[in-house]
Amino acid sequence: MSTCVFIQIRCRPGTTYDVAEAIALREIHSELFSTSGDYDLLMKLYIPAGADVGKYINENLLDIYGIERSLTTMTFKVF
Repeated sequence: MSTCVFIQIRCRPGTTYDVAEAIALREIHSELFSTSGDYDLLMKLYIPAGADVGKYINENLLDIYGIERSLTTMTFKVF
């Protein structure tokens, strides 16, 4: 069973659209939204079963140029 996580992404000024496009091209997200506030993007992502969450995010997302910071929220149970 995959693990659902929500990742808030803060981009370097002027790079939000480029970051969003790079994420879309990798086709790893379930949903991707532009947001207001402390972070620029909100991404819903399913981590494959058996994969290490931190390693998966580091290897598949955080190497995108323009990402300054991220905040990952893990989910545990659907109600």
